[in-house]
Amino acid sequence: MPSLRSIRRSGTCSALALALVVSGCVTKYGFAGGGLPSHVRTMAVQPFDNETPAPELQRELLDVMRRDLQSRLGVRDAPESRSDAVVKGVIRSYDADVPVAYSSDPNQALTSRRRLRITLDVQIVDLTTNKTIWEKQSLSAEGEYAERDEALGRREALRKIVNDIVEGAQSQW
Repeated sequence: MPSLRSIRRSGTCSALALALVVSGCVTKYGFAGGGLPSHVRTMAVQPFDNETPAPELQRELLDVMRRDLQSRLGVRDAPESRSDAVVKGVIRSYDADVPVAYSSDPNQALTSRRRLRITLDVQIVDLTTNKTIWEKQSLSAEGEYAERDEALGRREALRKIVNDIVEGAQSQW
């Protein structure tokens, strides 16, 4: 039967070994770079090709992505020629003006809420290795808006799209 002294000694050794293992794991699996490879410090966002009849959509998406992607992924904005990664894609569809809720007055055929959907393909490419970091085909988001306030619904859908891109890029660790 082991003595009390040997149990204490083995417990101390086990605790020390456990501490060393845990500290090694923490440094190996850090959260720097937002899930992007550690050498990706700058990112360019290209204007997406726009296959929709809404010309303003391309500019609005570019503005939101430039404003939010870099800060949320921990990278700086840079021109493509000097960046470590690039975000590019195609806006595939923009379906607006879908009725969601109707007026309760039977004498008026007005809707009070509408919905729109934006669908796009997106790709983040590591320009150093020329490999795709993250890619999503047919990424879509919806936004609801009050009658005659389509811009509000568009902003909501674009915010959701950028959030999905950030979450996708961060999941690559």
